Amino acid sequence: MKATEIRELTEAELRQKLSDAQQELFNLRLQQSAGRLEKPSRLRALKRDMARIQTVIRQQALAKRTA
Repeated sequence: MKATEIRELTEAELRQKLSDAQQELFNLRLQQSAGRLEKPSRLRALKRDMARIQTVIRQQALAKRTA
């Protein structure tokens, strides 16, 4: 997911996406520990998506405080 796509979402949608990503990361880690993870690169991509979402949430919160 690109940062421009993330910035277009509302705060509630962002929090939902973050929650979904955390759940998916948990599931992928379970698959990895069981040795049946098909795409290890998905872990890295998911972590980066989560960081992007958290960054946009923080930026929006700071914008509200200063406005």
